Amino acid sequence: MQAKSGWTNGEVRYILLNITTHRTGHMEMEFRAFTEAEIAADGSVALGFVDESGNPVKVRLSIDQVGALAMTLPDLIATALRNHHGNAKMRFAYPLTSWRVEQSKDFNTSMMTLNAPDGFSVCFSMRGELRRRLGETFAAEQFSSLATLAH
Repeated sequence: MQAKSGWTNGEVRYILLNITTHRTGHMEMEFRAFTEAEIAADGSVALGFVDESGNPVKVRLSIDQVGALAMTLPDLIATALRNHHGNAKMRFAYPLTSWRVEQSKDFNTSMMTLNAPDGFSVCFSMRGELRRRLGETFAAEQFSSLATLAH
């Protein structure tokens, strides 16, 4: 009995039965390089990598997934750095080149954007009391006591 494949060259193609409902668990991949980031019109993001074999790979994430990833990365980097160097005080610090402070639509909240030279930026919102304490700390230049002011 000959298998019918629908392929003109006679190759037989096999697929997993019930492939749309089959769960294989998680997948781990090792990458050689991060190559690109693309933003789609719907806000989703595609991250490009080169795998161990030299093949291009793209991972597409929704805007919610990208937000969750962004919130996770700083702690991941800090923990990985501390583990790698065996130093609990090690930090991955970006040089600050500029900042912008803006008033939010909520008049009790301000927004502060911090910028690094490579285009990295992060925006924080802060309420009045925290804004006042931050200003007082910088004005007094009491940086040795910053740890006690951390929230």
